[in-house]
Amino acid sequence: MVGRHFREEDTPTPVERVSEPVRAKRYTQEPAAVKPVAVMPEPTKRPRKRKSALKTISTLLILAGLAMLLVSGGMWGYSRYRYWKQDQTNKELATHVKVLDTEAEAPAAEEETEKKAPIEVDWAALKAVNDDIVGWIYVPGTVVNYPVYQGKSNDDYLRTNALGEYSVGGQVFLDYQNAAPGMVDRQSILYGHHLWDGTMFQPLSLLDDQAVFDATDTIWYVTEKEAFELQPLFMYYVAPDDETVRQFTFASDEKFREYLKQQLAKAVTKRADAEQLVDGALRVLTMSTCNYYDGYGRSILVAIEK
Repeated sequence: MVGRHFREEDTPTPVERVSEPVRAKRYTQEPAAVKPVAVMPEPTKRPRKRKSALKTISTLLILAGLAMLLVSGGMWGYSRYRYWKQDQTNKELATHVKVLDTEAEAPAAEEETEKKAPIEVDWAALKAVNDDIVGWIYVPGTVVNYPVYQGKSNDDYLRTNALGEYSVGGQVFLDYQNAAPGMVDRQSILYGHHLWDGTMFQPLSLLDDQAVFDATDTIWYVTEKEAFELQPLFMYYVAPDDETVRQFTFASDEKFREYLKQQLAKAVTKRADAEQLVDGALRVLTMSTCNYYDGYGRSILVAIEK
């Protein structure tokens, strides 16, 4: 193998050696780590559509509230109008009746047994308005001072006045199965509404208080031919569908009095001598009106002749 032979002189001396340039070692300084800066997210903007929908809903709710107020106000106003109309009709009918102030004004009775009613009724004028008129009910010291009508059914005057118009309180009426003009059968029944404004038979419903019952001494039922002075005997409650109230004729005095005793057993108020008066009763005038007590629905006032 052929090699290269070096001579001694060929070997460079330290001086002769060419020093390679010393390269300065470069130190590259890495940049300092930068801490991330927390960037607050931009607030999420609600879409315009959502804002618009909420605004629409709010507007609709306000309009609905206003509409409800208007409807409620209209209903209240209409209710007041109906009561006012009812009152006007009864006031107009009452112009055909004169309530006498004193005993001296009362018309003289043709017979000693005939009652002297403290009212004078213009029957011709009332018949000209409606010839279903059969009587007049008057309770001194109260607003009960009304004509009494009798229809072909008990619905005829329930919500219809004497003029044939719809009326919230109708008219006081005699049961269609009673013999006209009333106080002919053993029991004659009059019906009248219990109105919130204190009219019609509302004052009679208050006789379920014993103090009010005791303070009510007289009830007048007047027909074209006769006047009946009565006194409250007792009051009791029944359900609206209780047909035991509607009994008019009885086979005998005993059967009639037995019936009255059965009703008297339900009394909420009564005269102290009610039992004794029932024992001699020949006929009664019964007045039925609404009450608003759970389990009942009707207040029944039974009156007997003095």
